This record gives sequence, C-alpha cells and structure tokens, in this order.
Amino acid sequence: MSTPKAVEGQPRRADAVRNRRLALEAAKTLLARPGTTLKVETIARQAGLGAATVVRAFGTKDALIDAAVTDLLGPLLRRAQEALAEDDPGAALRGFLLELINFQAAHWIMSEQLEGLQVPLTTLRRAELRNTLHDLISRAQDAGAIRADLHPAVTTVLLGEAAYAIARSNESSPELAAGFVTVMMDGLRPQPSAPHAP
Repeated sequence: MSTPKAVEGQPRRADAVRNRRLALEAAKTLLARPGTTLKVETIARQAGLGAATVVRAFGTKDALIDAAVTDLLGPLLRRAQEALAEDDPGAALRGFLLELINFQAAHWIMSEQLEGLQVPLTTLRRAELRNTLHDLISRAQDAGAIRADLHPAVTTVLLGEAAYAIARSNESSPELAAGFVTVMMDGLRPQPSAPHAP
C-alpha cells in the first residue's frame, strides 16, 4: 500500500522548517561575533548544515542575513514601544538608551556586515526603531524631562550615534554605558532662561 503524497511531504517540510531555523540561529550567533565574515559556508558550518541546504532555505545570503537582523532587532523595537507607555518619559528614555547601548555592544559588527547587502526588512525595522526613539525623545521634551530647544530629529541622531560609539569602545562596560547615559541626560536637561539685560 503506497503512502499518500501529503504524508510523504510532511517530513520534508519539517526538515525544511528545522533547517531554516538552524540557519537563522547560526546567522544571529555570528552577527554577535566580531571578526566573523558572514559567508554562506560559515553560516552553514555554524548551523551544522550544508551550504546548499542554507541556500535552499533562504534563497540568498542577503535574505538570510536580512531575516536574522530583523529577528534580532524585534525585541529591541518592542522594548522601545513599551517604553512609550511608561509613566515617566525621562526615565523611559534613559532606560531605553541603556538597553540600546547593551544591544549595540553585543552586535556592533552587524552594521559592517550589512554594507552592500539588499536587506529591505532590516531597513524597515531600523526605520521603525529610529521613529520610536524619536517619539521617546518628543515625549520626554513635552514632559519637560529634556530640553526642547533641539529638534527631536537632531537629538535622535545625536543619541543614536553617540550610543553606537560608546558601544564600540574597547572599554565598553555597563558602568561606561551608565556613565554615558547620565552625562547625556544631564546635558539634555532643560536650560534655565538667560536673565534679561536691564
């Protein structure tokens, strides 16, 4: 008695799902490992798969890295969105900046690996993250927690670029991140109005 084709296909579909998951997790692991060149062969070796299997799972290396980075950025974006609902806008911004630095410290190699790749999902996720940081800053300004004389877009770039530089520092540590955020938040405090000349 022959096995129905639908049943015959189930193990192959299960293997494909498993292989895709293994390749995705391998790429995410390598994205946190400085000095690694993300080639299909490197990802396949990390996943315990053949290079052809990895290509079949995602089609191209770009598509695999795009999926991996998008996956990594997901929790960070959700945390930023949760921060928007916190009662204290200033504390919410400070807390998210610390999380952003910790993420960048663990994955700073990611930006270098993305150069020249076609990563539309990552581009979209990064834009969402940047927009949410912009909203966190605007909310903190509206609450009087940080100065409002700088446009939120300027402050977004300022904080984002400075946080990335701190994350990449050879001296990067939780203490350095906390010190940086303290200095930045102090610098962003509303400035007292200058007294009018008599």
